[in-house]
Amino acid sequence: MFTAVLAGEVVKLRRTTAPWVTLGCLMAGPLFLALFMWIIRDPGRAAQFGLLGTKASLSGIEATWASYAAFLTLIVGMGGTLLLAFVAAYVFGREYSEGTAKVMLTLPVPRPEFVIAKLVVAALWWLAIVLVVFAEAVAVAVWLGLPGITTGAIASLLGNLLLVAGISYLLAPVIALVTVWTRGYLAPVGFALGMLLLGNVVGHTGWAPWFPWSIVPILVGSVSTPVDTLPVGSLVVVAATFVAGIAGTMWCLQATDNTQ
Repeated sequence: MFTAVLAGEVVKLRRTTAPWVTLGCLMAGPLFLALFMWIIRDPGRAAQFGLLGTKASLSGIEATWASYAAFLTLIVGMGGTLLLAFVAAYVFGREYSEGTAKVMLTLPVPRPEFVIAKLVVAALWWLAIVLVVFAEAVAVAVWLGLPGITTGAIASLLGNLLLVAGISYLLAPVIALVTVWTRGYLAPVGFALGMLLLGNVVGHTGWAPWFPWSIVPILVGSVSTPVDTLPVGSLVVVAATFVAGIAGTMWCLQATDNTQ
């Protein structure tokens, strides 16, 4: 039964342009980084096009693989967290916007199976985006000839991106819960944006390791120097958030009926 539910979710995803839109949004990151690298390398020519190399230099970007990889991880961590919120909101919220929730809730299928299937689809969607962006980023860096590119450095970037993407995904069930609870797209996306902003504020305090939406900013260095490993307590917090989000979504879907 679960296999059939999962297959149905995959088919529904194939018939929409949303995956391509989200992929295009994150793929813009390496291209903008490449533009900054080019400005830093050739500020004179960039000035001819109205681009100011001094502003790019002031942002702390250097035309090296290390700087390129660090900023790419930051983009995937921070921008990806918000993008993943849209992914989760879309997967769970389209049932209400398209009027199919009443069908889903009356099928002879345990409702928790829909939650798991949708989370699996969101995970596969998110993983595909990250892997494509990683491949694009490596191709762009090789084309630019950035110094410091090695097999080990590329593998390290992949590991960092998967780690950041994985931790971001652990917050997705909470977005799913808000989506099912409010039965729409706007509330979960707004909630995710608010939590992302709050996470950056809390990231400057001593409570940062204990606030789920501050853990990604800590890891990618948006609120401090990037860290190589997270405290065990932070891992427990995001794991507990993941479990609580799934449990809450299942309960909300199980206990309420659609009024469409």
